Amino acid sequence: MLDFVIFAATFLLLLVGAVLYLYPASRQASGIPGMTPTDEKDGNLPDIVTCGSLHEFLVNLHEKYGPVVSYWFGRHLVISLGSIDVLKQHINPNRTSDPFETMLKSLLRYQSGLGGDVGESCLRKKLYETGVAKSLQSNFPVIQKLSEELLAKWLSIPESQHVPLSQHMLGFAMKAVTQAAMGSRFEDDQEVIRFRRNHDAIWAEIGKGFLDGSLDKSETRKKRYENALMEMELVLKKVIKERQGRNLSRHIFIDSLLQGNQSDKQVLEDTMIFSLAGSIITAKLCTWAMYFLTTSKEVQQKLYKELDQILGKGPVTYAKIEQLRYCRQVLCETVRTSKLTPIAARLQELEGRVDQHIIPKETLVLYALGVVLQDSSAWPLPYKFDPDRFDDETAMKNLSLLGFSGSQECPELRFAYMVATVLLSVVVRKLHLHPVEGQVIDIKYELVTSPKEEAWITVSKRN
Repeated sequence: MLDFVIFAATFLLLLVGAVLYLYPASRQASGIPGMTPTDEKDGNLPDIVTCGSLHEFLVNLHEKYGPVVSYWFGRHLVISLGSIDVLKQHINPNRTSDPFETMLKSLLRYQSGLGGDVGESCLRKKLYETGVAKSLQSNFPVIQKLSEELLAKWLSIPESQHVPLSQHMLGFAMKAVTQAAMGSRFEDDQEVIRFRRNHDAIWAEIGKGFLDGSLDKSETRKKRYENALMEMELVLKKVIKERQGRNLSRHIFIDSLLQGNQSDKQVLEDTMIFSLAGSIITAKLCTWAMYFLTTSKEVQQKLYKELDQILGKGPVTYAKIEQLRYCRQVLCETVRTSKLTPIAARLQELEGRVDQHIIPKETLVLYALGVVLQDSSAWPLPYKFDPDRFDDETAMKNLSLLGFSGSQECPELRFAYMVATVLLSVVVRKLHLHPVEGQVIDIKYELVTSPKEEAWITVSKRN
């Protein structure tokens, strides 16, 4: 194993490792500009570790070599695409795996849906997306209720008291995801607490134990991880048994999978993936949205006016969500400014071409989304939080191309957009959100970006 990675493996290193673990990769040099291996065995991994994350490494690489670059992950050639123009050119007609799902399934030792029949994979994807859509509609009142409960909690906090934003958003997101995915069992706070404990134990090992083998070397960590995974799977098995063959009034995610005649194993694995990924993506989208609103009184006021104009004093409804155009722009700009998911990966199963460059078959191609999202040629003043930029249809098309909007957005992000919209519609109409003076937020670049430390805000009641 790679000794130095013991100290520096991250989510994004895990992403690359997971894909290369599942598929053989080309060792052929491509002629694409980029870095030669720093180490014969480890390739450019020491350079990635020095930069702090794969995203930060790719920012430097693309600044030096241009929009199409190459480097070496161990002895495997990796190509990274870092501009809108080259991403438009990269068309892979073959089946590819979602990088988040690939990573999680590899870590969890799940194999369902990885490399199987194309028709079966398409059916599974459709069931998964349908499950998310139906669970959102059926559980919309649940999401409203959870949002109102959070509002009541914040209304009770003195205006001078700092609110731990990341902590509150993670708890809120986990309640929303577990109830929409697995049903009323998670109306019990003790069940949510157990889920969070097990979720945290599993998530803590992502980025540690996969590349360096350290999980297998520590009996304490391995036992904690395996116990958490076993407990979560036991709960899922109970939910599957409870829901099988029953036509209950409140539709949840797991029902769609069961109605699609999937095996219990596939239902369990897909629900586990949705619960893990959905919780993190929803929590971080809500965290960043609230934080960025504290940085701009103008944006916050404009959002308040839209909510007041369309909703009045009544609650947000499923039908009115589509009318909240500026709210969607706020969330899109949150995704862009935070670089919510800075990396995507695709396997080049057949030889391809981008510009004048040939991409060898069986090469891992990274989409450097974080690089593209801060490219000034695509986004004027890229470091400014400016939802108005999405008044421009071109900006929205670019975001859609990157998989953050429209038909290409992943189901977990679609779920997160809806939950965040409901939460903002409840909170912003009742509260002003304020920054904490002197606070500097540094970003931790993993599979999903997050503040390195707790993000604090204060709140005050609107007149």
